[in-house]
Amino acid sequence: MDRERCELWLDEVQNHLRGELLPFWLTHGEDKKYGGFLTYFDKDGNPTGETQKTLICQTRMIYSYSSAHRAGFGEGDFLKLARQGVDFLLDNFWDPDHFGWFWICERDGAPVDRSKLTYGHSFAIYALSEYAMASGDQRGIQWAMETYKALQNLAADNCHGGYYEFLEQDWTCKPPGVYGGDRKSFDVHMHLMEAFTNLYEATGLHICERRTQEIVELIMGRILHPEHRTGVAQFALDWTPLRAILFKNVWGADRDVEQDEGRPMNNTSFGHNVEFAWLFKHTADILDLDLEAYEDTLRTLYDHCCEYGIDWERGGVYCEGPHDGPARERNKEFWQQAETLIGMLDAYLVFEDERYLDAYENVHRFVMDHVINHKVGEWLPLLDENNKVIWDYMAHAWKINYHTVRSMIQCERRLLKILK
Repeated sequence: MDRERCELWLDEVQNHLRGELLPFWLTHGEDKKYGGFLTYFDKDGNPTGETQKTLICQTRMIYSYSSAHRAGFGEGDFLKLARQGVDFLLDNFWDPDHFGWFWICERDGAPVDRSKLTYGHSFAIYALSEYAMASGDQRGIQWAMETYKALQNLAADNCHGGYYEFLEQDWTCKPPGVYGGDRKSFDVHMHLMEAFTNLYEATGLHICERRTQEIVELIMGRILHPEHRTGVAQFALDWTPLRAILFKNVWGADRDVEQDEGRPMNNTSFGHNVEFAWLFKHTADILDLDLEAYEDTLRTLYDHCCEYGIDWERGGVYCEGPHDGPARERNKEFWQQAETLIGMLDAYLVFEDERYLDAYENVHRFVMDHVINHKVGEWLPLLDENNKVIWDYMAHAWKINYHTVRSMIQCERRLLKILK
């Protein structure tokens, strides 16, 4: 290992985290009039005037501020921001009649979309358990558990396993097709694993441990491709693989699908695969699982990204491609870069193979030189395969500080461990 280049990476990560990224989110986001968070900022970091509040962004902001406090940043300021976000969430997003959380509210907290999306509930658990560990405020545990109970009682599929994902206010499934009522996904179940792991870490409850293990077994046994061991995006309720389509209720500024019937069957996301790999490693650590039993799958996920997902010429990670061939969608999204940075450092720590450090260096250089808006402090959302900016805003209904802040905190932690 070249110690000097690792020290350079660490220096750049620390300077960006402390001098740009965290200062941006210390002064942006808080809604000082109504509470909670405003999440629309243009390329210069100025508010766009859009003020609706999504469950996904409100909870992810709570998580990011709580995790920053747990990591030792902010001298209590980040915890204050997280706490007022929790106050707003509890006062406005919880459905007292049918349980669970509304999907979208107005700036003042009035519900706009009362749908119950399992994806949003996973982040409510993730955020509230993180807040509880950061603050000691027992409301975090209480409401994380209320969310967990709602999912178990109202969204669990006791016939085929896993969880329904797109539901109405009363927890009945939405219509099929673009409304998602007949679909399950890798994305949602990966984040349920992430959330249940955090809840178990916060509570020590064995039922949370068992539910996390069930999700792990489901992903390993049904969601990863049986031959290639990379992630399949979407399924029917009985876990029959389907072509991935774009839903009406989306949690991302999803890119259009060129064909009405969806993306090709032979398709996988490099970012999701690597994100799952490092999140699973964390789950294995918290649950004390035998990591060696899963190492072949983890290595396959990392190697697939290295071989087909990374742009070794211009830098960065492509969006999607076949399970067994070069990338097909060659744009480069910010979140895939963020997760690949963590994943490749994890891969090196597990396997001690320096090609994973080479992959990290490739993406690190791309992020530092092309993705970060250093003048403002946050990351650009989307670039094309030639590193030309496609979208230039700093925050949106789905893009805030969850991927970026977490990535830099986790990379700093791993780089320090490597340098030891």
